[in-house]
Parts: sequence; C-alpha cells; structure tokens
Amino acid sequence: MNKIKWHKKAKKQLKRIGDSTVQNRIYEAVDALKSFPNCQNVKKLTDRNDYRLKVGRYRVFFTVDLRIISIEEVKKRDERTY
Repeated sequence: MNKIKWHKKAKKQLKRIGDSTVQNRIYEAVDALKSFPNCQNVKKLTDRNDYRLKVGRYRVFFTVDLRIISIEEVKKRDERTY
C-alpha cells in the first residue's frame, strides 16, 4: 500500500475547481493510486520522470518515490497541459 502526499500547489489547484463533484472524482481517483502500479488511466510521461492520471477533463501529475506518491499538479486538459 502506497502513501499519498499532496503538495501545496496541487491542493490549491484542486480548490480552484468550482465543481465539487469533479473535486470528489479527483480525490477518489487519487485514492485509487494507493494500489499503484495496478491503476487505470495512468501513463508514464516520456520526457519526464513523472506520471499522469486522467480524470475526465483533468490531469493529475505525480511522482513515485519508493512507497510515497507525491501529487504535484492538477490541471484542466487543454493544448497547453503537456
């Protein structure tokens, strides 16, 4: 079982999302990362040592260090996300 650690920037970005149902979906999807690497909608990014999790129109960027998953950013998917 992995431990989830939220960075201050990611929490702030999540709070800026006005829809509470979307926020709850993101929290549930991130909670499912505790069973990483056996998760759905997760992809390793090619140019960085990060991963991304798809949750609807939003992307959650995170890193994995031993048994700690660090949530770095939560961004809405558009042409500038990657």
